[in-house]
Amino acid sequence: MLEQTVEIINKLGLHARAAGKLIETTSKFSSDITIEKEGRNVDGKSIMAMMMLAAAKGTTIKIKVNGEDEEKAMNEIIALINNRFGEDE
Repeated sequence: MLEQTVEIINKLGLHARAAGKLIETTSKFSSDITIEKEGRNVDGKSIMAMMMLAAAKGTTIKIKVNGEDEEKAMNEIIALINNRFGEDE
């Protein structure tokens, strides 16, 4: 199991489009993916769960990935977040 903490840095936070891109990425992997914010864990493959986190810019989340493709999954998720979900700033 891999765990990594990352800060949401895009201007609008984990809004609908960003959450959609995150789910598009996480759904490609067979590993179990969980996102944690302030002690609350949600399914990293559920768009409704992502939206309910209400992770604004500056929010720190913990990504937990467990499975055979966990390393590749973690790398792609972190890259997506650090790339501001492809949004212009």
